[in-house]
Amino acid sequence: MKVTEENFNSIIGTDKPVMIDFGATWCGPCKALAPRIEEIEKEYEGRAVVGTADVDECSDLAAQFRIRNVPTVLFFKGGQPVDKSVGLVAKESLTEKLNALL
Repeated sequence: MKVTEENFNSIIGTDKPVMIDFGATWCGPCKALAPRIEEIEKEYEGRAVVGTADVDECSDLAAQFRIRNVPTVLFFKGGQPVDKSVGLVAKESLTEKLNALL
């Protein structure tokens, strides 16, 4: 799911855990992480919301959450950030954090 500044609040406002990958099109590690994020999105369909946000298009969100390095994956529960992961990490690292919120 593509996250924008316009739909962000409705996405994190769900009663399900939310995982948002903040990245950029010019970022090599972000491109390497993208297939993992897509796999997680399919595997957790109906149980969690998984999205991606481009920091160049969502600069206000990136500033709000102090995203200084990409990729940064933020985890939300109840509309609040509760965990994060920075850099190119294994899929299992992300699913472990997401499972903790289910």
